[in-house]
Amino acid sequence: MVKKIAANLKDMILGGQDGLVNVLGVVLGLAAATDEMRIIMAGGLAATFAESISMAAVAYTSTMAHAEYYESERENEIRSIEQNPEEEIQEIRDIYAARGFKGKLLNDIVKKITSNKEHWVEVMMMEELRLAPADRKGAFSSAIIVGISSLVGSFVPLLPFFFFDIRTSVIASIIFSGVILFAAGAYKAKITVGSWIKSGTQLLVIGLVSAFLGYFVGDFVG
Repeated sequence: MVKKIAANLKDMILGGQDGLVNVLGVVLGLAAATDEMRIIMAGGLAATFAESISMAAVAYTSTMAHAEYYESERENEIRSIEQNPEEEIQEIRDIYAARGFKGKLLNDIVKKITSNKEHWVEVMMMEELRLAPADRKGAFSSAIIVGISSLVGSFVPLLPFFFFDIRTSVIASIIFSGVILFAAGAYKAKITVGSWIKSGTQLLVIGLVSAFLGYFVGDFVG
């Protein structure tokens, strides 16, 4: 349950941050390049929907790719255990010896792990290869969460342009986006670990620096 919540939070922050930062960069760049509100709106909306679909697709394909890679490495590990059991047993011994286990306790640990092939393989995947299994069934839900989060995040910098003139909208968009980025980083730290101020500031700086690159490009072209 905790893992599921953490995964969903990761997907929401990934999609929301990416959508917000990208569309903020687009609208700032267009605002610097033109004084036509309809062009800014058209560009912002096009980026919003294209970004959301793209992020959802990437979330799905990356999860599936990770699952396929994990399964491939797992098959390799099974073959290694079957063909070179002594070598694989020694690898288990080395792993736990490096953690300070020794003597009879180390022998018991090695014997226990290697007595069950499935458990042995899982330990090797986690401890030697540092690979965790990917849930194929969760690929679609992950894609949906990332896509919707990206869509919502994309509208954050775009909303002021529906109500104000370009200059006011640019200022409001930067402030609004900055507040949301900081809040997202702070919330992430609150429910995981770390300083909420540091996490919020980090996400804020990364997001705004990325977005302002779009502004400078638009200003240069304009």
